[in-house]
Amino acid sequence: MAQYGDPTGDQTKGWEGLLAPGEEILWQGRPDGAVVFRPRNLMTFFFGLFFAGFALFWMIMASQAGGFFWMFGLIHFSVGAGISLGGIFGPAYKRRHTWYTLSSKRAFIATDLPLLGKKLKSYPITRETVLEFSDEELASVHFAQKRKRTKNGSYLVPIGFDRISDGREVYRMMRDIQRNDRLSDNA
Repeated sequence: MAQYGDPTGDQTKGWEGLLAPGEEILWQGRPDGAVVFRPRNLMTFFFGLFFAGFALFWMIMASQAGGFFWMFGLIHFSVGAGISLGGIFGPAYKRRHTWYTLSSKRAFIATDLPLLGKKLKSYPITRETVLEFSDEELASVHFAQKRKRTKNGSYLVPIGFDRISDGREVYRMMRDIQRNDRLSDNA
């Protein structure tokens, strides 16, 4: 993968064999890594807090009986604390280990996470690609979706460049790619 902030300005360094002939890199960036409080994150935080609180209550009550039986509650307490803190800090941590690249044909999302390793996913940008632009201070441009399954069904998760400072420019470039795709089909 390309080294972001390469002092030589060579955006193709590390992309040998990954880009198609004639494909060129148009933009590279990273998402903002700040902690963001969203309703979904807060719900996860409070669920984990409740889970850890109940485990703590159970450990206190079990410790009054004597012995080491109360230590079985440590597992549940740790899980609750992990859920609680992961709901707040997890998305920011993932964004801090994510890189974005837009080429003349595809959007790339690279991640480098502990235990999961390095991953590079690419998404073609064609005239059929549905682009969704969220114009905020730190904009998001979504260009794909993936289905997440739950025990009660499933839901769609948007995939794209989240929380980027130059979102308007990236969105414009993607629209240009779509326009060029239309023109090449009509030629």
